[in-house]
Amino acid sequence: MTASATASLPTGQVGASLVRQLLLWLLLPQLVLWMAGGFATYRFAAGYANQAIDASLLQAGRSLARQLKPIGNGLLIDFPRAAQDVLEADPTDRQLYMVSSPPGQFILGNQSLPLPPVQDKQEEILLNTPYFYDGTMPVNGRAALHAPKGQALRLVGIYLRFGEDAAKPQTMLVQVARSSANREELARRILVDMLLPMSSLVLLMTLIVWLGIRAGLSPLARLRQQVEGRAPTDLAPLQLASAPRELWSLATAINTLLAAVQNTVATQKRFIGDAAHQLRTPLAGLKSQTEIALQLATDPELRARLQRVHDSATRSAHLVNQLLTLARAEPESVLAHDRQRFDLQRMAQSLTAEWVPRALRAHIDLGLDDSATAPVWIEANELLVREALSNLIDNALQYAGTGSQVTVRVRAENAQTPPHALLQVSDTGPGLTSAERERVFERFVRASDVGQGCGLGLAIVKEIVERHQGQVQLDEVLPHGLCVSIRWPLSPTPAA
Repeated sequence: MTASATASLPTGQVGASLVRQLLLWLLLPQLVLWMAGGFATYRFAAGYANQAIDASLLQAGRSLARQLKPIGNGLLIDFPRAAQDVLEADPTDRQLYMVSSPPGQFILGNQSLPLPPVQDKQEEILLNTPYFYDGTMPVNGRAALHAPKGQALRLVGIYLRFGEDAAKPQTMLVQVARSSANREELARRILVDMLLPMSSLVLLMTLIVWLGIRAGLSPLARLRQQVEGRAPTDLAPLQLASAPRELWSLATAINTLLAAVQNTVATQKRFIGDAAHQLRTPLAGLKSQTEIALQLATDPELRARLQRVHDSATRSAHLVNQLLTLARAEPESVLAHDRQRFDLQRMAQSLTAEWVPRALRAHIDLGLDDSATAPVWIEANELLVREALSNLIDNALQYAGTGSQVTVRVRAENAQTPPHALLQVSDTGPGLTSAERERVFERFVRASDVGQGCGLGLAIVKEIVERHQGQVQLDEVLPHGLCVSIRWPLSPTPAA
């Protein structure tokens, strides 16, 4: 027999979701790589923008230098207004210029342009070599509100030698600058154009990863459903049509454990069944001998002792029979017995008639409610259903008390969903309290010391009913008494 146990939660704390952990470990590196890719893209875009702007600045600087023609020790500046308009044609991207000689002494252009860093570092200056650098030009007026630190510029500086006096060569600095705003705008546009498809790919990959994780973990969900959906007494192996190797190992370990538990339970049931079978014969002989001894004994004290022995033998024999019945009601035993379609009404009628003599001896009115006489067909193991009804009638006769009434009712409730057969055994005895009604279905639990019961009758009834997909409940009868109701699935009417 399977001992009843209270389910307990596993020890320890519940960890995070496996799906969430997999998503985190798979998507977090993608997010980091996406950010690193965005930063690298911006740097590359800024570099390419600088190369384009530097080429434009170098071309403008050399063109400006060609307009400066040395005359003796001086300069002829051939810089017509048309050329100046070309440099300043785009108001959003003006090219600023300055010519100074010596470097830093303003001659022409915008005198606010910053000098190349090479001049501040006191390094050797290379002639005719372009120096590209970033700088800031101070601004005044309304523009200072938008750029309080000044206007950011990209500049090129070219140092040139001029003058006919070889003893005193002169150096001039030609500078051309453009605002860095357009360069940054170009870099941002390149970055946006790159990040939009990258972001779409990351989102698509996230969706694919999520779907892949769900598909990969679906065998685990099916395994969980198998374990959650089965009865506590169902020790059949878990079935997995297709699963990863790791899950197969887990399922194999669980099936090995279930097989060991099933073997232990089967061994325990065989032991109880064998012991009960072995005890029936000596107990029956003990009862017969005590009955004979009671008839022959004349000493009152001896008769009292023999009567106690006879009562104990009777109770032990009843317990053995109940244990055998309970063993037959176990899930595996129910599956082993054939089920057949029979009339529950007719079976209740014949069984009630068999218990009438005992009811008369106990001065109890036992009868069958004949308000419903139509057949009530169910599909079950008739032997076990008969045993369940016998236990209910036996309990009612034992505990209802002298002068009480015990009524058996059977009817079909087709209006219910789903339709079912209702079997009731009610009595007008003392009844049970609400606390006792919750416990009497447990094994070896008795609500009263009256009678020869052993606390297995209602446990057997519940076991049999549940193995036939039925329901059993206890209800109070007013003004006093108890009603046991069993609902069985109705058998469908066979086709003509």
